[in-house]
Amino acid sequence: MPFDIRVESKTEGVYFVTLDGRLDTGTYMLAEKKLMPLASGPAKVMLFNLAKLEYISSMGLRVILKVRKAIDAKKGSVVITNVQPQIQKVFEIANALPAQSIFASVEEADRYLDRMQALALEKQRLPTKPL
Repeated sequence: MPFDIRVESKTEGVYFVTLDGRLDTGTYMLAEKKLMPLASGPAKVMLFNLAKLEYISSMGLRVILKVRKAIDAKKGSVVITNVQPQIQKVFEIANALPAQSIFASVEEADRYLDRMQALALEKQRLPTKPL
């Protein structure tokens, strides 16, 4: 099964990544070369759509964790959507991602991200109280 990775920039710092096929020892380097420059550079949010990802090996999981580590260091977010049951099982076994970063659909992830951004803006607008 061939592997395909598509990356779309939605807004500044927000990238949608679609993985299709098998992310394994034969394909992880392609994913890493495409994603790590974004993760360590301009990306603040990286949303992975895994609807068509059929298989992930430990090396594939490593790529996603490296991306997450780089984005976490900038206080950004990695969001996973449309996870197939076999991929979900790998994440569970490896205890790789916090539950709040995995969503059933892109729409559900968007609602979550909208809510988090609204809370952050609200927090900025609240006046600080002097001690």
